[in-house]
Amino acid sequence: MSEKYKIKWLKELAEHDYSAALSYVSLIYDEKTAAAYVNKLKRARMSKFKATDIFRASGLSLLGVSSGQVKKYQKKIKSESKLSPLLLIRDSANGKVVIADGYHRLCAAYSYFEDADIPCKII
Repeated sequence: MSEKYKIKWLKELAEHDYSAALSYVSLIYDEKTAAAYVNKLKRARMSKFKATDIFRASGLSLLGVSSGQVKKYQKKIKSESKLSPLLLIRDSANGKVVIADGYHRLCAAYSYFEDADIPCKII
């Protein structure tokens, strides 16, 4: 799809975004490391990366419209609701970027414009 809709983003993340990130990264890293990463994300500055580049760096597949969460965020984009930025962790040991929070939002944004600038915090 082309950039048919203007994707709007919040300037800051909500506490529940950090909680969601902690829940996910606790599956990948031990609890102490996961908590340290989330604390660093809270203090990180906002950045922007192209949606396509985030996908390439993460190695993840694009979720389609069969995902209920992606559909939910596509509806938010259409209604011009603001989305939360992404939380990203550089996993240098594995040469990837971990999407700690925001995978479904990224998929929804990408479905409308693959070169969309995606605001995120990255450590």
